[in-house]
Amino acid sequence: MDLNGFTEKVRSITDKNTVIKDSTLKFVVDEGVVFVDTHTQPNTVSNEDKTADCAIHLSLSNASELLDGKMNVAMAFMMGKMKVKGDMGVAMKVAQLLSK
Repeated sequence: MDLNGFTEKVRSITDKNTVIKDSTLKFVVDEGVVFVDTHTQPNTVSNEDKTADCAIHLSLSNASELLDGKMNVAMAFMMGKMKVKGDMGVAMKVAQLLSK
């Protein structure tokens, strides 16, 4: 999966978002950034590298596995495959959203 495919997957997941409200987050992968702003309805998803409440750093392959449900969010974090910077409350909501 490339950055565009990952961006579209994030967009489809966050379109159904009922968990994360009034926050910004970004996924930082080896190919770039996927920025999500949940202040707007529908949520805004772009590849702009803006300041976010929570930044999740991981490889694109690990990101794909997370979105496909092949990797558990908690295990990815504990194994060091995913690093979180910023608001851990938002990170926990992201984990809840990805586990649906």
